[in-house]
Amino acid sequence: LLSSSLIAVMALASSSPAQSFSTPAFQMQRRQTTTSLHRVQTASHPTSALKMSDFGSAMPDKPELSMKEKLMESATTFIVDLEARLADGVDPPPEMEALKAARDADSDEKTLALRIYELMIEQGMTYDIDAENGKLSPTQFDIKNNLDIPEVKAEFAHLYQYGMQLIARDLIDVDVAKECVKTRLIERTGKTPEEFDAWLGY
Repeated sequence: LLSSSLIAVMALASSSPAQSFSTPAFQMQRRQTTTSLHRVQTASHPTSALKMSDFGSAMPDKPELSMKEKLMESATTFIVDLEARLADGVDPPPEMEALKAARDADSDEKTLALRIYELMIEQGMTYDIDAENGKLSPTQFDIKNNLDIPEVKAEFAHLYQYGMQLIARDLIDVDVAKECVKTRLIERTGKTPEEFDAWLGY
């Protein structure tokens, strides 16, 4: 049923303390790193030997992708990966077409992030992974009657926390994330939002 091989391309903060959607969203500080080119000074030290590290530091830095470019890249990676992993004759979830449409329409960051998040949830909730070949097929798993299985709880927690990380990075509005979590995660458990938070330890 549940897949742990979700999007690894998006650089979202995973070291932040987890909070439930009932608490104020927090803003993650973007860490900006600067690099400088180190020039080999041979005039004052004519006999200095060049080191391999000197060559690496003299190479120009690759231009850093914008958040939208990262999301576009993540969307394409996710779509290609999911299409390749579907078993023969298995249809993709409609959320994949929604993500394709958002990508092809050059949608903004928040739309792309939401569509990626929706597809992540549906992949985890509606497909089984074949243990031998890794292929995905529609699940017949009864979620509501198997909430005591640790792997089930862990997948819900992972997807829930991912949504909170998107809020923290200002990639999804709080109300939009709440509605997505309510309809795509909480309702699948049969719990109220308060019971769901308690179940996950919030």
